[in-house]
Amino acid sequence: MSATTSEAAQPTQPAIELRGVSKSFATPNGGRYQALRELSLTVAAGEFCAVVGPTGCGKSTTLTLVAGLERPTEGAALVHGSPVLGIGRDIGFVFQNDAVFPWKSVLDNVLAGPRFRSRPPDIAREQARDWLRRVGLTGFEDRYPHQLSGGMRKRVALAQSLINEPRILLMDEPFSALDVQTRAIMSDELLTLWGLTKPAVVFVTHDLEEAIALADKVVVLTAGPATVKDVFTVHLPRPRTVQEVRFEPDFVQLYQRIWHSLRDEVNIAYSRTTSVSAP
Repeated sequence: MSATTSEAAQPTQPAIELRGVSKSFATPNGGRYQALRELSLTVAAGEFCAVVGPTGCGKSTTLTLVAGLERPTEGAALVHGSPVLGIGRDIGFVFQNDAVFPWKSVLDNVLAGPRFRSRPPDIAREQARDWLRRVGLTGFEDRYPHQLSGGMRKRVALAQSLINEPRILLMDEPFSALDVQTRAIMSDELLTLWGLTKPAVVFVTHDLEEAIALADKVVVLTAGPATVKDVFTVHLPRPRTVQEVRFEPDFVQLYQRIWHSLRDEVNIAYSRTTSVSAP
């Protein structure tokens, strides 16, 4: 059998695979809190996957299992076919809150990853300046995070992650604190930057419109303990402009289908909080 035939016969290895994952945590009173229950999910190499679900259902916990920040209580988390045993060097993580170093300049923030990976200084500096150009921050190299707007700090965080050329990019509601206009601009910039290196992306969000506009597929999680309820493929053509794609008839129809699935879980989660807080 030729090498070409042999390679064609082999299935493509998922970038991310969660197999029947459950995760529980100890509580202060000595009990256990279960965040995830038998959750199974795959993300292909180069695929943009958005994850939506009610508040507190375990979306962020899912990211920490892929990143190696937490271990499953049951089941298995795999990256490129290998069990996740620790923090992977080819995984980037963009958090909801700013994770830039406040005492470092913009340039030094973006240089942090290449320096940690021992890239030659001249090459690292050239790459950092190139990524700052890509995110529209040329001329701001010597500024500090407190001198930047929220959107500009998010650009620094994106450059800080993408300069390391991660094969997997995890994003935990990265634009939630931004105003509507800046959020739309950052979403478009994210799609442009993702198109350069095409990492597998898992993007957690509460914004269903944002999920559909960005993703190749949208995964709906149940009210906690979370498991996968539905997976919806997004067939909207690329390249996309986030603000404009929302007016497409297919977008509106898909929104209605996903919201129908998500709505019941949101109501369940809300009813739990009101019953707990009731006197």
